[in-house]
Amino acid sequence: MVRLKRMTAKEFDAFLDHSIENYAKEKTEAGNWAPEEALENSKNDFKRLLPNRENSEDNYLYTIWDNDLAAGSIWLAKIGEDTGYIYNIFIEPEHQGKGYGKQAMLEIEKAAKALGFSKIELHVFGHNQTARNLYEKLEYEVTNVIMAKKLS
Repeated sequence: MVRLKRMTAKEFDAFLDHSIENYAKEKTEAGNWAPEEALENSKNDFKRLLPNRENSEDNYLYTIWDNDLAAGSIWLAKIGEDTGYIYNIFIEPEHQGKGYGKQAMLEIEKAAKALGFSKIELHVFGHNQTARNLYEKLEYEVTNVIMAKKLS
């Protein structure tokens, strides 16, 4: 049974390392950032959003646990009076495809309700079809679509 536990400082260090790298990769793949600037941009975004690391105000960082197994992490932030925003969900590669993402999303909905949120928002990169399929199955609705074309 999956449960969410607030992240420790040690868990945050691991979360930050893979999150900065992954975010830079995703932003580059989406065409938002040039490869040579992506890592620095990603570091700056994380510093801005989480100035006090795992203790940053209005940010709720959790490790996803299945008994004694740490399967991943999920980050929820307050962005409005009654709105939470999932900045990141990460399932360790060796645990992907086993239902941890879905279970973590259901658990974060419970946590969001307990925090007083009546709505959760998130962003998904257009190329991440696996994540899009999961969110649609969980009844998340598309509210905006940004499209781009590279001109040569």
